[in-house]
Amino acid sequence: MTGTTTGAVTALAEHEWRGRALRHERRVDALLADHLRRRAEGERHPVEDFLFTYYNLKPSQMRRWHPGVGTVLLGPAARARLEERFYTEVPGTGGAVGLDVDGFRAARRVVDFVERLLSAVAERPAHLGCFGLHEWAMVYRTDEVRHGQVPLRLGREGTDRVVESHRIRCSHFDAFRFFTEPARPLNTLQPSRDAQVELDQPGCLHANMDLYKWAYKLAPAVPSELLVDCFELSRDIRVLDMRASPYDLLAWGYAPVRIETADGKAEYMAAQQGFAERGAALRRRLLDVCAALRAA
Repeated sequence: MTGTTTGAVTALAEHEWRGRALRHERRVDALLADHLRRRAEGERHPVEDFLFTYYNLKPSQMRRWHPGVGTVLLGPAARARLEERFYTEVPGTGGAVGLDVDGFRAARRVVDFVERLLSAVAERPAHLGCFGLHEWAMVYRTDEVRHGQVPLRLGREGTDRVVESHRIRCSHFDAFRFFTEPARPLNTLQPSRDAQVELDQPGCLHANMDLYKWAYKLAPAVPSELLVDCFELSRDIRVLDMRASPYDLLAWGYAPVRIETADGKAEYMAAQQGFAERGAALRRRLLDVCAALRAA
């Protein structure tokens, strides 16, 4: 038996959804193996730790498979899901188990904000000229760098000169809020939390990384495959973010993107364009989830 669709609901036979759950678990296990090993050994990583400290979804939560809104699970094993939050027996499906949409929307007030934010960002053109200078502005004229175990590639004075010789245009509040006090007036924008819907734009690395955050805040309404797609984008962007940063990460195997040079700027913008395209596709899929929640 294959998945059947009735109206807006897709029903998965037990062998189908159990197979999807197993594939998802194997995918997550492969993605998180190095992180879990480092955590067990007390080892820190200046690039990848960010995905588990700034973003707070637990590995066990990522590993748990969810079908998402609009999909119901058939078979005796599906009954165990009724013990989990936001699962219910869905009327009109012959006893199938799926998302409790009313309960989810009542508890997760963030849905409307996420839809508003992602819709606004999707309608804007991508700005690709920031060159990752937000990371440089976070260490401008200070000795208190965020990654104290990692040296600055150009040293203290060289790093400050890069900041002073560029036009900084950071539109993302959660990057801007980490700027040093001397760097804040150098930004052509002054982002705030209240202005996030007005300022976030689809070329921004951090706005695209945050698709992972919005995906797990919408869980379990988001299919777990989409959640992990967003995680993989966030992981890949984080690598560029740090390669283009002022830090020297050669000891960790990361060659720098020298954004203080013309070649480095071109390399950064090409990668940024690719991430903007991947982000646009994932943003549409998250908006489809929001629309399905409204329609259910």
